[in-house]
Amino acid sequence: MASAGRAGTNPSLTKKGMGIVDGWPLEVADESPRALRKAIQMLLDIEAIRRVKHAYFRCLDTGNFEEIETLFHPDVKLHFIGGTYEWKLQGRDEYVAALTQSFHTRSVGHHNGHHPEIEILSADEATGVWYLHDNMWIMSNKNFTTGTAIYWDRYRKIDGKWLIADTKYERIYELNEHKREDPKFDYHYLAKYGQKLHE
Repeated sequence: MASAGRAGTNPSLTKKGMGIVDGWPLEVADESPRALRKAIQMLLDIEAIRRVKHAYFRCLDTGNFEEIETLFHPDVKLHFIGGTYEWKLQGRDEYVAALTQSFHTRSVGHHNGHHPEIEILSADEATGVWYLHDNMWIMSNKNFTTGTAIYWDRYRKIDGKWLIADTKYERIYELNEHKREDPKFDYHYLAKYGQKLHE
């Protein structure tokens, strides 16, 4: 069994390391109608943020780039750290362009984001931590990747809609395998509906 790490040896996936602070408490402050409205609005905002992130994973795996654009702030910042890659991107257009290189007719993605920890910081700012499990086949590179990661996001509410304004993840683990042959899928959605890869 590995010994427990000393404090500060790997701070990046602690709340402190991710820059996550406590938001508004999940409570009704008093018996006034105003306090009740604020508490209900906070719950509605948490649900809206959950929907944005769930839509993101759905759009990834279906190659739905048109809809995925509606989930991000135009100036979104991204930083993803994997075992074999590190992405640092600036802006929605740059990110969507990068996604088209991974989600196409010669790929299959399976991304599940769960266990959300959402903090409402103000009426128009929030943070979220998510646990990711993914499988990714990129047949054009003969590669299969599986693993988990921790996402941490910042959200902004613009004109009544929550958008992802900053998103990061770091892997818990990642395994890559070189595949000599394509997997024998019984059904392959992106092969049917995805964007063609220009190899």
